[in-house]
Amino acid sequence: MGLIDRLAGRVRDAVGPVDSDLALQASMAACIELAATRYAVDPGAQWEPGNPLKLLLAGYAGSRNTGADVRVEEMIRQFRHLLGDELAELSILTIDPARTRGYFRTVRQLTLPKVFPRFITDTVHQQHGVIACEGSMFKSKFANALSTLMVGALGLAAVENKVAVGYGGEAGKMDPALEAMVRRYCRDALIIARNAESREVLAGLGVESRAGTDTAWTFVVPNPGRGEAMLRQAGWDGRKPVLAVCPIHAFWWPVKPDVLRGAAHWATGAWSDAHYAGPYFHNLSADIEARQDAYLDGIAEGLRAFLAETDAFVVLVGMEMLDRRSCDALNSRFRRPFPVFVSDDHDMYDMIALLRTCRWLLSSRYHALVCSMPAGVASAGITMDERIRNLMADRGTPSLALEVTDEALGASVLGVLRTLRDDEPAVVDGIGRCVAQNLVRMGQMGIDLVDHLRERHPELPIDTRFGGRGDPLAHLPPLAPHLVTLLEKHG
Repeated sequence: MGLIDRLAGRVRDAVGPVDSDLALQASMAACIELAATRYAVDPGAQWEPGNPLKLLLAGYAGSRNTGADVRVEEMIRQFRHLLGDELAELSILTIDPARTRGYFRTVRQLTLPKVFPRFITDTVHQQHGVIACEGSMFKSKFANALSTLMVGALGLAAVENKVAVGYGGEAGKMDPALEAMVRRYCRDALIIARNAESREVLAGLGVESRAGTDTAWTFVVPNPGRGEAMLRQAGWDGRKPVLAVCPIHAFWWPVKPDVLRGAAHWATGAWSDAHYAGPYFHNLSADIEARQDAYLDGIAEGLRAFLAETDAFVVLVGMEMLDRRSCDALNSRFRRPFPVFVSDDHDMYDMIALLRTCRWLLSSRYHALVCSMPAGVASAGITMDERIRNLMADRGTPSLALEVTDEALGASVLGVLRTLRDDEPAVVDGIGRCVAQNLVRMGQMGIDLVDHLRERHPELPIDTRFGGRGDPLAHLPPLAPHLVTLLEKHG
C-alpha cells in the first residue's frame, strides 16, 4: 500500500488534483444543457392520449439498502393505486438487478452504469417523465454522485418539458458545486420534501417545494409471522423482550470517486477496506476508525449496563449490506455474540418483519425507525446527520435522538434504553400519533402528484379511474389493518 500511495501521489503531482465529483457534475450539467438545445428539434418521447404515461423512477436500488427499497416499493404501490397499470408504465434504475429480483412488481428494471450521464440522458429522452425517489436526494453527506444523478434526471426531464418530480426526498448540506446544480436545474421541478428543514434548504437555493414525508409508512409485510420464526431460529424463547440494535459505520462518508485508487484497486486489490464499488471509495483514516471505535464502544457500554438490569434478547440488524462490518465489530465487544441479521442475507420483507416483532429498537438507521414505528416498537436513535434528529422532533421525543459523537455515549445509551423500558406506553402512544400524521401527509403527496399530472396532461383520464379528490387517505395504497386502527385512534 505504501508504494502504491507514493505512485498515486506522483501522478497527482504531475497532473494536478483530480476531483472526480466535479468532473461527473460537469459532465451531467453538459448533458442537460445539450438536451435543452436538442429539445427544439428532437423533443424525445411525448405522451399522447390513449397511451400509458412512461415514468422513470430515478433512485439507487440494488445496494440492498432496506430503507431505500421499502420507500420505493411503497411509492410504486401508491402510484399504481392512483394511476393503475393502464395509465402508467413504470421503469426503475437499479445498480444490480440480481439484488432487486422479486422487488417492484410490474416495474421494468434498468441497470444503471457506474458512470451514468450519457445513459441517463438517453433514458430520460425515451420517457414521459421522471420521479426522483432517493431519500437523501439533495445532500453531500453520503455521495455527491448520488445527488448528481437525482439532479441530472430531474434537470433532463425539466428541459424537455416533461414531468419532473422529486418525491419525498430530503435536502441538507451540499458542496457548492452541487448547490449550484440544484439551483440551476431543479427550479422547474415539483419537489415534495419530507420535512420542513429540507424545504428551508431548498428555499435558500430558490427552489420551491411542497410539504411531504417519507413513503415507507405504508409498507405491508406479507408474512408477519416470519419475524418471530427468524428470532426463534436464532434462539429466542418467545418470552423475553427483544431489543434490536442497528449500528452503522458513522464516519466514513461521503463516498467519492477516485480514478487513480480505482485503477490501483483493480490491478492490485489495494484499498479494499475503503472500496465501495467501481471507482468509488469510502473515506478511511486512523482518526476515522478511532471515532468509529468510540461510537461502537459507547453502544456496547450502554447495552452492557442495560442488560445487567434488564433481561432482554438482543439482535444486531444491518439494514444495508455495508452494516455487516459494524454489526460484527460491535459483536466483538461481547464475550457471547448476539444473532446478526443483515440485508445481504434477508430481503426487505424479512427485515421489516423482524423489526416489527421486536419490543425495543436502538438504531442509527433512519428507516429501521420508520419501518418499525407502524408496529408500535418503542425506539430511539443515534444519529450522524439531521434525519433521525428531525424524526424524533416530529415524534415529540427529541431527547431520544443521540449523537454519534457524544463523548458520554455509553451513559446516554443506557438512559434512552431505560426510557424505552420505563416509559414505553407513552413512547408508543407518541409513535402511533406520529405514524397517523405521516400517513395523512403521504396521502397529501398523492393529491399533489395527481393534481400535477392533471395540470401537465389534462387529457390523462385520471378522474375516470380515481375520483377521490381532496381526501388524503383515499390517495394512499391499501393499508394493513393495524394502520387503519392507528388512524381511527389518532384521528
